[in-house]
Amino acid sequence: MCFCIAISPPTAHSQVITLIRGWAYPEPVAAEKLAEKATLYSDRASWEQRAAMLRAGIRHGLELEQLPLPCDLKPIRHSLREMDGYTVENVAFESLPGFWVTGNLYLPAKIEGKIPGILNPHGHWGNARLTPDVQARCAAQARMGAAAFSYDMVGYVDSTQCEHRRFQVQRLQTYNSMRVIDFLLSLGFVDETRLGVTGASAGGMQTFLLAAIDDRIDLSMPVAQVSAHFFGVCECESAMPVHKTDEYETNTVEIAALVSPKPLLLVSDGGDWSVNTPRVEYPHIRRIFSFFDAADQIENAHFADEGHDYGPNKRAATYRFLAKHFGMNLAAVSNAAGEIDEGFFKSLPEDDLRVFTAEHPRPDYAVIGGDFILGLLNKGG
Repeated sequence: MCFCIAISPPTAHSQVITLIRGWAYPEPVAAEKLAEKATLYSDRASWEQRAAMLRAGIRHGLELEQLPLPCDLKPIRHSLREMDGYTVENVAFESLPGFWVTGNLYLPAKIEGKIPGILNPHGHWGNARLTPDVQARCAAQARMGAAAFSYDMVGYVDSTQCEHRRFQVQRLQTYNSMRVIDFLLSLGFVDETRLGVTGASAGGMQTFLLAAIDDRIDLSMPVAQVSAHFFGVCECESAMPVHKTDEYETNTVEIAALVSPKPLLLVSDGGDWSVNTPRVEYPHIRRIFSFFDAADQIENAHFADEGHDYGPNKRAATYRFLAKHFGMNLAAVSNAAGEIDEGFFKSLPEDDLRVFTAEHPRPDYAVIGGDFILGLLNKGG
Protein backbone atom coordinates (compact mmCIF):
# COMPACT_ATOMS: atom_id res chain seq x y z
CA MET A 1 0.00 0.00 0.00
CA CYS A 2 0.98 3.66 -0.29
CA PHE A 3 1.47 5.55 2.96
CA CYS A 4 0.75 9.24 3.50
CA ILE A 5 2.40 10.21 6.76
CA ALA A 6 3.36 13.41 8.55
CA ILE A 7 7.12 13.87 8.79
CA SER A 8 8.71 16.59 10.89
CA PRO A 9 12.22 17.28 9.59
CA PRO A 10 14.64 18.45 12.28
CA THR A 11 15.25 21.72 10.46
CA ALA A 12 11.79 22.52 9.12
CA HIS A 13 8.21 22.92 10.22
CA SER A 14 5.93 19.90 10.10
CA GLN A 15 4.74 18.99 6.63
CA VAL A 16 2.84 16.15 5.02
CA ILE A 17 4.85 14.17 2.47
CA THR A 18 3.45 11.32 0.43
CA LEU A 19 5.75 8.33 0.62
CA ILE A 20 5.50 5.12 -1.37
CA ARG A 21 6.77 2.29 0.80
CA GLY A 22 6.95 -1.48 0.96
CA TRP A 23 4.87 -3.67 -1.34
CA ALA A 24 3.13 -0.63 -2.76
CA TYR A 25 1.13 -2.25 -5.58
CA PRO A 26 -0.09 -5.69 -6.59
CA GLU A 27 2.32 -7.06 -9.16
CA PRO A 28 -0.08 -6.79 -12.17
CA VAL A 29 -0.92 -3.19 -11.22
CA ALA A 30 2.77 -2.35 -10.87
CA ALA A 31 3.46 -3.79 -14.33
CA GLU A 32 0.63 -1.69 -15.78
CA LYS A 33 1.95 1.46 -14.11
CA LEU A 34 5.41 0.75 -15.48
CA ALA A 35 3.95 0.33 -18.96
CA GLU A 36 2.23 3.71 -18.56
CA LYS A 37 5.59 5.27 -17.72
CA ALA A 38 7.02 3.82 -20.92
CA THR A 39 4.60 6.01 -22.90
CA LEU A 40 6.33 9.10 -21.46
CA TYR A 41 9.52 8.47 -23.44
CA SER A 42 9.96 7.08 -26.92
CA ASP A 43 13.48 8.24 -27.76
CA ARG A 44 16.67 9.51 -26.21
CA ALA A 45 15.54 13.12 -25.98
CA SER A 46 12.28 12.37 -24.18
CA TRP A 47 14.01 9.95 -21.78
CA GLU A 48 16.77 12.45 -21.01
CA GLN A 49 14.15 15.07 -20.23
CA ARG A 50 12.44 12.74 -17.74
CA ALA A 51 15.79 11.56 -16.39
CA ALA A 52 16.84 15.12 -15.61
CA MET A 53 13.57 15.69 -13.74
CA LEU A 54 13.97 12.45 -11.78
CA ARG A 55 17.57 13.20 -10.79
CA ALA A 56 16.61 16.67 -9.62
CA GLY A 57 13.66 15.22 -7.72
CA ILE A 58 15.79 12.57 -6.02
CA ARG A 59 18.41 15.10 -4.97
CA HIS A 60 15.63 17.34 -3.64
CA GLY A 61 13.91 14.46 -1.86
CA LEU A 62 17.18 13.43 -0.22
CA GLU A 63 18.00 17.06 0.62
CA LEU A 64 21.30 16.72 -1.22
CA GLU A 65 20.79 19.54 -3.70
CA GLN A 66 23.49 21.58 -1.97
CA LEU A 67 26.26 19.48 -0.42
CA PRO A 68 28.32 20.55 2.58
CA LEU A 69 31.86 21.70 2.00
CA PRO A 70 33.87 18.44 1.96
CA CYS A 71 35.97 17.98 5.06
CA ASP A 72 39.38 16.34 5.11
CA LEU A 73 39.03 12.56 4.98
CA LYS A 74 41.67 11.96 7.69
CA PRO A 75 41.85 8.24 6.85
CA ILE A 76 42.70 5.66 9.48
CA ARG A 77 44.20 2.44 8.04
CA HIS A 78 45.45 -0.47 10.10
CA SER A 79 45.78 -4.26 10.41
CA LEU A 80 46.94 -4.92 6.84
CA ARG A 81 46.78 -8.63 5.99
CA GLU A 82 48.37 -10.27 2.98
CA MET A 83 46.06 -12.92 1.54
CA ASP A 84 46.14 -15.09 -1.58
CA GLY A 85 46.47 -12.54 -4.37
CA TYR A 86 45.02 -9.62 -2.41
CA THR A 87 45.33 -7.65 0.80
CA VAL A 88 42.70 -6.44 3.25
CA GLU A 89 42.89 -3.73 5.89
CA ASN A 90 40.60 -1.93 8.29
CA VAL A 91 39.74 1.64 7.33
CA ALA A 92 37.82 4.65 8.59
CA PHE A 93 37.57 8.17 7.20
CA GLU A 94 35.56 11.26 7.99
CA SER A 95 32.64 11.96 5.67
CA LEU A 96 31.59 14.87 7.91
CA PRO A 97 33.64 16.55 10.64
CA GLY A 98 33.75 14.02 13.46
CA PHE A 99 31.66 11.37 11.68
CA TRP A 100 33.45 8.26 10.46
CA VAL A 101 32.64 5.93 7.59
CA THR A 102 33.98 2.51 8.56
CA GLY A 103 34.90 -0.46 6.41
CA ASN A 104 37.49 -2.70 4.84
CA LEU A 105 39.71 -1.97 1.88
CA TYR A 106 40.67 -4.90 -0.36
CA LEU A 107 43.50 -4.34 -2.85
CA PRO A 108 45.34 -6.48 -5.39
CA ALA A 109 48.56 -7.97 -4.04
CA LYS A 110 50.37 -6.08 -6.80
CA ILE A 111 49.13 -2.76 -8.17
CA GLU A 112 50.30 -1.65 -11.59
CA GLY A 113 48.99 1.60 -13.04
CA LYS A 114 45.42 2.76 -12.53
CA ILE A 115 42.90 0.18 -11.32
CA PRO A 116 39.08 0.16 -11.00
CA GLY A 117 37.38 1.13 -7.75
CA ILE A 118 34.33 -0.81 -6.54
CA LEU A 119 32.00 0.37 -3.77
CA ASN A 120 30.32 -2.43 -1.80
CA PRO A 121 27.43 -1.24 0.38
CA HIS A 122 25.44 -3.90 2.24
CA GLY A 123 21.86 -4.63 3.26
CA HIS A 124 20.10 -5.58 6.50
CA TRP A 125 22.09 -8.70 7.34
CA GLY A 126 23.43 -8.46 10.88
CA ASN A 127 27.15 -7.76 10.71
CA ALA A 128 26.95 -7.72 6.90
CA ARG A 129 30.33 -6.16 6.12
CA LEU A 130 31.96 -8.85 8.23
CA THR A 131 30.12 -11.85 6.78
CA PRO A 132 31.83 -14.38 4.49
CA ASP A 133 29.60 -13.42 1.52
CA VAL A 134 30.71 -9.77 1.57
CA GLN A 135 34.31 -10.71 2.28
CA ALA A 136 34.31 -13.16 -0.64
CA ARG A 137 33.03 -10.72 -3.24
CA CYS A 138 35.44 -7.99 -2.18
CA ALA A 139 38.35 -10.43 -2.13
CA ALA A 140 37.44 -11.58 -5.65
CA GLN A 141 37.15 -8.01 -6.92
CA ALA A 142 40.60 -7.23 -5.51
CA ARG A 143 42.12 -10.42 -6.91
CA MET A 144 40.69 -9.46 -10.31
CA GLY A 145 42.53 -6.14 -10.06
CA ALA A 146 40.26 -3.61 -8.33
CA ALA A 147 40.28 -1.54 -5.17
CA ALA A 148 37.19 -2.85 -3.37
CA PHE A 149 35.76 -1.05 -0.36
CA SER A 150 33.00 -2.53 1.81
CA TYR A 151 31.49 -0.14 4.30
CA ASP A 152 28.95 -0.13 7.09
CA MET A 153 25.41 1.12 6.83
CA VAL A 154 24.77 3.77 9.46
CA GLY A 155 24.13 2.05 12.79
CA TYR A 156 25.87 -1.21 11.82
CA VAL A 157 29.11 -2.78 13.18
CA ASP A 158 31.57 0.13 13.67
CA SER A 159 29.19 2.88 12.52
CA THR A 160 27.54 3.47 15.90
CA GLN A 161 27.59 7.26 16.07
CA CYS A 162 24.05 7.46 14.64
CA GLU A 163 21.18 4.98 14.89
CA HIS A 164 19.94 3.29 11.72
CA ARG A 165 16.16 3.47 12.08
CA ARG A 166 15.68 7.21 11.98
CA PHE A 167 14.43 9.97 9.72
CA GLN A 168 16.92 11.09 7.05
CA VAL A 169 19.30 8.14 7.47
CA GLN A 170 18.89 7.63 3.70
CA ARG A 171 20.29 11.11 3.17
CA LEU A 172 23.33 10.41 5.37
CA GLN A 173 24.04 7.03 3.79
CA THR A 174 23.87 8.42 0.27
CA TYR A 175 26.26 11.20 1.19
CA ASN A 176 28.58 8.65 2.80
CA SER A 177 28.67 6.75 -0.50
CA MET A 178 29.65 9.94 -2.30
CA ARG A 179 32.52 10.32 0.16
CA VAL A 180 33.55 6.69 -0.42
CA ILE A 181 34.19 7.71 -4.03
CA ASP A 182 36.31 10.59 -2.72
CA PHE A 183 38.24 8.17 -0.52
CA LEU A 184 38.92 5.69 -3.32
CA LEU A 185 40.11 8.46 -5.63
CA SER A 186 42.33 9.84 -2.86
CA LEU A 187 44.36 6.61 -2.95
CA GLY A 188 46.01 7.90 -6.12
CA PHE A 189 45.86 4.69 -8.14
CA VAL A 190 42.09 4.34 -8.69
CA ASP A 191 40.88 5.05 -12.22
CA GLU A 192 38.21 7.76 -12.16
CA THR A 193 36.75 6.32 -15.39
CA ARG A 194 36.21 2.87 -13.85
CA LEU A 195 34.18 3.35 -10.69
CA GLY A 196 31.53 0.74 -9.94
CA VAL A 197 29.04 0.03 -7.17
CA THR A 198 27.23 -3.13 -6.12
CA GLY A 199 25.15 -4.27 -3.17
CA ALA A 200 22.16 -6.47 -2.39
CA SER A 201 18.76 -5.64 -0.90
CA ALA A 202 19.12 -2.27 0.88
CA GLY A 203 22.66 -2.30 -0.51
CA GLY A 204 21.04 -2.53 -3.93
CA MET A 205 19.00 0.57 -3.11
CA GLN A 206 22.19 2.39 -2.16
CA THR A 207 23.73 1.15 -5.41
CA PHE A 208 21.21 2.57 -7.84
CA LEU A 209 20.55 5.76 -5.86
CA LEU A 210 24.25 6.61 -5.93
CA ALA A 211 24.57 5.74 -9.63
CA ALA A 212 21.51 7.89 -10.36
CA ILE A 213 22.75 11.12 -8.79
CA ASP A 214 26.57 10.91 -8.81
CA ASP A 215 27.82 10.83 -12.40
CA ARG A 216 31.25 9.65 -11.26
CA ILE A 217 29.82 6.12 -11.09
CA ASP A 218 30.60 4.26 -14.33
CA LEU A 219 28.96 0.88 -13.67
CA SER A 220 26.08 -0.30 -11.46
CA MET A 221 25.16 -3.82 -10.29
CA PRO A 222 22.14 -3.78 -7.92
CA VAL A 223 21.32 -7.23 -6.56
CA ALA A 224 17.89 -8.49 -5.45
CA GLN A 225 16.29 -5.05 -5.21
CA VAL A 226 15.01 -3.58 -8.49
CA SER A 227 11.24 -4.04 -8.60
CA ALA A 228 8.20 -2.30 -10.03
CA HIS A 229 6.02 -3.24 -7.04
CA PHE A 230 8.40 -3.02 -4.06
CA PHE A 231 9.86 0.23 -2.73
CA GLY A 232 11.69 -0.80 0.44
CA VAL A 233 10.38 -0.71 4.00
CA CYS A 234 13.26 0.69 6.05
CA GLU A 235 13.96 4.35 6.75
CA CYS A 236 17.17 3.94 4.75
CA GLU A 237 15.15 2.97 1.66
CA SER A 238 11.85 4.84 1.50
CA ALA A 239 11.37 7.35 4.30
CA MET A 240 12.33 10.36 2.20
CA PRO A 241 10.33 11.54 -0.84
CA VAL A 242 12.43 10.16 -3.70
CA HIS A 243 9.65 8.13 -5.35
CA LYS A 244 6.84 10.67 -5.42
CA THR A 245 6.64 14.46 -5.71
CA ASP A 246 4.13 16.97 -7.05
CA GLU A 247 5.77 16.52 -10.47
CA TYR A 248 6.09 12.78 -10.82
CA GLU A 249 5.82 9.29 -9.43
CA THR A 250 8.68 6.88 -10.10
CA ASN A 251 9.97 3.53 -8.87
CA THR A 252 13.23 1.65 -8.44
CA VAL A 253 13.09 0.58 -12.10
CA GLU A 254 13.38 4.10 -13.47
CA ILE A 255 15.90 5.04 -10.77
CA ALA A 256 18.12 2.11 -11.72
CA ALA A 257 17.82 3.15 -15.38
CA LEU A 258 19.24 6.61 -14.64
CA VAL A 259 22.76 5.20 -14.99
CA SER A 260 22.11 4.62 -18.71
CA PRO A 261 23.92 4.30 -21.03
CA LYS A 262 26.68 3.19 -18.64
CA PRO A 263 26.88 -0.56 -17.86
CA LEU A 264 24.07 -1.92 -15.69
CA LEU A 265 23.66 -5.49 -14.44
CA LEU A 266 20.35 -6.39 -12.81
CA VAL A 267 20.78 -9.45 -10.59
CA SER A 268 17.46 -11.01 -9.63
CA ASP A 269 15.97 -14.21 -8.24
CA GLY A 270 12.74 -16.13 -7.79
CA GLY A 271 12.54 -15.77 -4.02
CA ASP A 272 11.89 -12.06 -3.48
CA TRP A 273 10.43 -8.93 -5.10
CA SER A 274 12.86 -9.18 -8.03
CA VAL A 275 10.99 -12.28 -9.24
CA ASN A 276 9.52 -10.54 -12.30
CA THR A 277 12.72 -8.86 -13.49
CA PRO A 278 13.22 -10.91 -16.72
CA ARG A 279 9.74 -10.10 -18.06
CA VAL A 280 8.85 -6.74 -16.44
CA GLU A 281 11.74 -4.60 -15.17
CA TYR A 282 14.57 -5.71 -17.45
CA PRO A 283 12.71 -5.19 -20.78
CA HIS A 284 11.64 -1.72 -19.63
CA ILE A 285 15.21 -0.66 -18.85
CA ARG A 286 16.64 -2.38 -21.91
CA ARG A 287 14.33 -0.25 -24.06
CA ILE A 288 15.77 2.87 -22.42
CA PHE A 289 19.29 1.69 -23.20
CA SER A 290 18.25 1.14 -26.82
CA PHE A 291 17.60 4.89 -27.08
CA PHE A 292 21.39 5.27 -26.76
CA ASP A 293 22.18 2.31 -29.04
CA ALA A 294 23.61 0.75 -25.87
CA ALA A 295 21.61 -2.45 -25.46
CA ASP A 296 24.90 -4.32 -25.05
CA GLN A 297 25.55 -2.32 -21.85
CA ILE A 298 22.69 -3.85 -19.87
CA GLU A 299 22.20 -7.46 -18.73
CA ASN A 300 19.98 -9.43 -16.38
CA ALA A 301 21.31 -12.40 -14.43
CA HIS A 302 18.24 -14.15 -13.05
CA PHE A 303 18.30 -17.12 -10.67
CA ALA A 304 14.77 -18.47 -10.50
CA ASP A 305 15.56 -21.13 -7.89
CA GLU A 306 17.42 -18.83 -5.51
CA GLY A 307 16.35 -16.43 -2.79
CA HIS A 308 17.17 -13.07 -1.29
CA ASP A 309 20.96 -13.01 -0.97
CA TYR A 310 24.25 -12.18 -2.69
CA GLY A 311 25.29 -15.81 -3.00
CA PRO A 312 27.94 -17.55 -5.13
CA ASN A 313 25.99 -17.61 -8.41
CA LYS A 314 25.05 -13.96 -8.08
CA ARG A 315 28.64 -13.04 -7.27
CA ALA A 316 29.88 -15.01 -10.29
CA ALA A 317 27.57 -13.03 -12.58
CA THR A 318 29.02 -9.75 -11.27
CA TYR A 319 32.60 -10.96 -11.75
CA ARG A 320 31.89 -11.70 -15.42
CA PHE A 321 30.24 -8.32 -15.87
CA LEU A 322 33.20 -6.51 -14.31
CA ALA A 323 35.62 -8.40 -16.51
CA LYS A 324 33.61 -7.51 -19.60
CA HIS A 325 33.20 -3.79 -18.94
CA PHE A 326 36.19 -2.85 -16.76
CA GLY A 327 38.75 -5.16 -18.34
CA MET A 328 39.37 -6.99 -15.06
CA ASN A 329 41.14 -10.35 -14.84
CA LEU A 330 38.44 -13.05 -14.77
CA ALA A 331 41.11 -15.77 -14.86
CA ALA A 332 42.13 -14.73 -11.34
CA VAL A 333 38.83 -16.13 -10.01
CA SER A 334 38.43 -19.03 -12.46
CA ASN A 335 39.63 -22.63 -12.48
CA ALA A 336 41.22 -24.56 -15.33
CA ALA A 337 37.79 -25.36 -16.77
CA GLY A 338 36.93 -21.65 -16.97
CA GLU A 339 34.41 -21.85 -14.10
CA ILE A 340 34.25 -19.23 -11.37
CA ASP A 341 36.17 -20.61 -8.40
CA GLU A 342 36.43 -18.81 -5.06
CA GLY A 343 38.67 -21.51 -3.59
CA PHE A 344 41.43 -18.93 -3.06
CA PHE A 345 39.27 -17.09 -0.52
CA LYS A 346 39.78 -17.50 3.21
CA SER A 347 37.22 -15.90 5.51
CA LEU A 348 38.65 -13.81 8.31
CA PRO A 349 37.13 -13.75 11.82
CA GLU A 350 34.69 -10.88 12.25
CA ASP A 351 36.67 -9.29 15.08
CA ASP A 352 39.75 -9.11 12.86
CA LEU A 353 37.89 -6.80 10.46
CA ARG A 354 36.55 -4.33 13.00
CA VAL A 355 37.94 -0.83 12.68
CA PHE A 356 37.48 0.56 16.17
CA THR A 357 38.88 -1.67 18.91
CA ALA A 358 40.64 -1.28 22.25
CA GLU A 359 43.91 -1.06 20.36
CA HIS A 360 42.48 1.29 17.71
CA PRO A 361 39.79 3.39 19.45
CA ARG A 362 37.53 5.79 17.65
CA PRO A 363 38.98 9.33 17.89
CA ASP A 364 37.74 11.08 21.01
CA TYR A 365 36.45 14.08 19.04
CA ALA A 366 33.90 11.92 17.21
CA VAL A 367 30.39 13.38 17.31
CA ILE A 368 27.54 11.28 18.68
CA GLY A 369 23.84 11.62 17.93
CA GLY A 370 21.82 11.59 14.75
CA ASP A 371 20.36 15.07 15.04
CA PHE A 372 23.77 16.70 15.36
CA ILE A 373 25.36 14.58 12.62
CA LEU A 374 22.54 15.21 10.18
CA GLY A 375 22.75 18.90 11.04
CA LEU A 376 26.28 18.87 9.62
CA LEU A 377 24.75 18.02 6.24
CA ASN A 378 22.91 21.34 6.34
CA LYS A 379 26.17 23.29 6.24
CA GLY A 380 25.98 23.83 2.48
CA GLY A 381 28.99 24.62 0.31
